[in-house]
Formats: sequence, structure tokens, C-alpha cells
Amino acid sequence: MSRNIIQFVLSSFLLLYFPASFACTNLIITKGASKDGSVMITYAADSHTRYGAIAFYPAADHQPGDRCAVYHYESGQFLGIIPEVAHTCSVIQFMNEHQVAIGETTFGGLDSLSGQPGAILDYGSLMKIGLQRSKTAREMIRVITDLMERYGYASSGESFSISDANEAWIMDVIGKGKYEKGAVWVARLIPDGYVSGHANQARITTFPFQKINNWKDPGQTVYHSPDVVSFAKAHGFYKGKDADFSFSDVYNPLNFGGARFCDARVWSFFRKVSKTVRDQSAYTDYAKGVLSHDSQRMDGSANPNGYVSNRLPLWVKPDSAVALRDVMSAMRDHYEDTPLDMRYDFGAGPFHLPYRLRPLEFTIDSVMYCNERAISTQQTGYSFVAQSRNWLPDPVGGIYWYGVDDADGCVYAPMYCGISEVPQSYAWGNGSMISWSDNSAFWTFSQVNNLAYSRYDLIHPEIEKYQSELEKRMIRETEIVDAKATELYKGDPASGVSYVTDYSSYTGSLLVSKWNAFYHYLFMKYVDGNVKQTNGFQLLDNGNGKGVPKKPAQPGYGKAWERRMIEGTGDQFKVPEAK
Repeated sequence: MSRNIIQFVLSSFLLLYFPASFACTNLIITKGASKDGSVMITYAADSHTRYGAIAFYPAADHQPGDRCAVYHYESGQFLGIIPEVAHTCSVIQFMNEHQVAIGETTFGGLDSLSGQPGAILDYGSLMKIGLQRSKTAREMIRVITDLMERYGYASSGESFSISDANEAWIMDVIGKGKYEKGAVWVARLIPDGYVSGHANQARITTFPFQKINNWKDPGQTVYHSPDVVSFAKAHGFYKGKDADFSFSDVYNPLNFGGARFCDARVWSFFRKVSKTVRDQSAYTDYAKGVLSHDSQRMDGSANPNGYVSNRLPLWVKPDSAVALRDVMSAMRDHYEDTPLDMRYDFGAGPFHLPYRLRPLEFTIDSVMYCNERAISTQQTGYSFVAQSRNWLPDPVGGIYWYGVDDADGCVYAPMYCGISEVPQSYAWGNGSMISWSDNSAFWTFSQVNNLAYSRYDLIHPEIEKYQSELEKRMIRETEIVDAKATELYKGDPASGVSYVTDYSSYTGSLLVSKWNAFYHYLFMKYVDGNVKQTNGFQLLDNGNGKGVPKKPAQPGYGKAWERRMIEGTGDQFKVPEAK
């Protein structure tokens, strides 16, 4: 009997309409929208208690009667047992050997649907088991929806990004609570040439209702539970016409937080790639949490139920092709150069830090205020860009670009989807959120990021420069690895798999070693508020050969912040003029 407990933690949000923690962001890029023809989805796994490491599940054959034990991904609680299938695929975290990948963001939704007595499968177990049993994105959707129907759904509302080497889908799911077993859900194919995204707010609104889910029909672009509308009507969640039914507005009604803390992250990505979104003030208002309820939606369609009318479209066509590096950059966003830019208000401090300590909301004199919730955030455990490429053999075509800790300061390391092991520095068991390991990728990158937070506009440019250098180098390297691994794979698949495994393991370990050395360099250079003189990564001495540095610079706080420091202090810090 398999008793694997997935070794990563996924946040759960069970409050009415909107999650208490605003975690996780997914971006979706179809092959027609990407510069190289690959399909890409991203995921930022955000939690203040989440450790960044790669779970690995090797392929396995099973005998009739074998069972799969299911554990809750958040708590580790045993939920139940389901039958095993004859063969399970190899999986590295959220991508399998067939280039199928999945990401998630939790939206919570209606409180009455947040729990389901006796349900066996939470959203995390669906992700893992679905990857083990699927060779395409469509098959993944079928597998997880069949499992929910049969064994129940033990989580609150969830959005999924599901991709393979040819297609990318977005899927919204919410359980049926105490009313029935299973879930109601909708999945939509992102049109080729478009991009999408979701961030803790259900995104699918109205959709073309299908009479059947024909899983063998490549032309079917919408799948949904047959009772997605009737269930809502039966229990009083919706009273309008079937044709006007909106999944998001019924099961996860929009409010200020759903726009400002959640969809604003999608808006920030959309505006990077689409001038239409960038120039449309109504979308900017929406991202700020200013919601309209006009009789027509932004696309001109009627809005008979009075839902939010200025909400973002589900997908947009980018003005130009989106490159892998563009996607990585999007995962590092803090609303720079937008009305929500975090670098210039008082909370940014003297060093223009685009982060805010939690809580997200705070009250002063009985008035509630908020901090921004950007894509890149300090509490990220790990993030990834899953890249699937249909012109290569599956074990070579899929690359799981994986970064630990805050995406802004990570380096995305290439882990080919067909590898048979992960680097020890990224493996589960090498450290945790409460145990230290000197060669842990997570703690190595976390040290650098937390150092950067102390003087962001001085230290982060150095991180960004080295990050870019390393990622560009690895992208060039993977082009060479692709060719060699494909050649080997055609002659002997095992040799091809061994080759990409060796490359991924070597590269991951080398990257952590380099970043450790980088941390030592940065710490010495910026210690005690000074800035030592350097040549590359070499700290310069004063020429006497005794380990004494050249006279360091002392940039202080800067004139603008010094002026703010003395505002309202009168003569407290004034130095009297000499007589």
C-alpha cells in the first residue's frame, strides 16, 4: 500500500467569500502566445510557514487490489484510501514526465460550501494523484473531476492552471458542502495565442453550457459539472436565467479584497503584455478595488444580474510574443510603475522596499487601511515556471524552472520533468522551516533575500544582475542539453533520462554553492551600513596587503528620507551654529 505523504504545504482558506490569507499566483501562457512555442504556467506558493523543496514521486506499477492512502496536504491527517491504478507516472512536485503541469490558487468562496463531511480528497491530493494518472491536460481534468465525484471534495474553492505541451486550461472548483458529495466546477481552454492568470479569486464568469463532457473531442473547449447551475439554484445561491449564470459571481462574489488583493496581481501581469489593459482606466480602477455595476460589461455584453462590470477579462492577447524570461520577470512584480507601486510611500522606508510586513489590513483610529499584495512577496516558499514543449520527447520537453523563497531574489533552476531524482540541496528532508541546513537551497536564498530587505535599493540591483546572468546562462545551456538528451533518448530512453537527471542535479547543486558564496560577498560588502569597494565579487583592500578594506562609502538614508526624519521634530535634532 502506498503511504506517501506529500511533503509540501498548501494553504486553506475557509472564510465567507474571501480568504484570510492572500496566497499564491498563477500565470498562464499558451504556445501561440509564447516566443518559442512552449506552453507555460507559473505558481507562487506563498505561506509564512511554507518550506521550499521539491517532492519527487517515481513512476510505479501496481497490482490489482493495491490501495492509495490519502493524506491531507496541509495537516498530514489521514483522510482515507482509494484504489490504486495499474501504473502511476513519475512526478516532480507539480509536473509529470508527460509534461503535464498544474498550479493552484485558493479562493475560498461561499462559507457554506467550504467543508464536506466524509470527503477523502482535498485539492492537494487531487493535484498529486491527478499528475500520477494523466498524460494530457484534458485527461488531468477528467481524472480529478471523476475522483471528486466518487470520493468527495475536502477543500474550499480552488482555481487550477492545468497544462501540457499543447494546451493550457483554467479551472474553478468549489465543493458542495453538506448538501451533496463532490463539487461543482468549470474548466475553460485558454485560446491559443492568449494569456491568462488567477490569484485567489475565481475567474470564470459566464460560459457556454455543454450538454456533455466529451473528453475525446479535441474541439470541445469547455468542460463543467452537469449541475453547476442547477446546484446553485436548488440551494438558493442563484435565481437568474441559466444563460446569465456566472460561476465566479455566484460561488465567489467579488468584493474590494477580491479585486485589490487578488485580481490586481493578474491585472499587473496583463498590463505588462497588453496595451489595451494598460490604457483602460476602468481596469485600473478595478485593480484599486473600485468596482462598477453598470448595465453592460467591458466587452459590451449585457449585465442583467448587476455583477461587477469592470472586472478583468479571463484572457488577453499579448501585443507581442512572451519569452521565458518575461514570465520569470512577471513573477517578480511589485506593481512597479503602476498606481499601486509600493516603492515610494512611507512604508517603503528610506531604501524604497516594495514589501510590507503583515498583517495585510490594519486599523488606525477605527479606520481600516491595507497594504498591497503583489505577486512577489516575502512569504513565498517556492515558485516555478513549468515549460512544456511539444517538439521534444516528453521527459526532455518539460522543464520545471524552480526557485525557492521570494521570487524576486530567487534563481530559477531547470529541473527536467523526466528526471529520476532531485538535487540534494532541493530535496525534502534537507532542512525545514524550523531546522537549518547549510546546503539547503531555501535557506541559502532566504539569507540573501532578507539581507536585501534591509537596504533594498542598494543590494537588490546586485542580486538582479547576478540572477539575470545565471538564468540567461542556464537557458542557453538547456538548448544544448535539449539536443544531446533528445539524441540519446531516441537511441535509448534511459540514457536520455539519465542525461537530464545529471544535468539538473549538477546545475541545482552548483547554483546553491554559487549563491552561498554570493551571500558571503554581499554580507561583507554591506555590513554595518557601509558599502565596501569591490572589483566584481572581490572586496578590495587598502593596498597594504593586511586585509584592511579601502575606505568604504557611507550612503546613509539619502536626503529625501533625512528631510522626512526631521519633519515635526522641531529643534530636537538641530545642531546649533558655532558662535
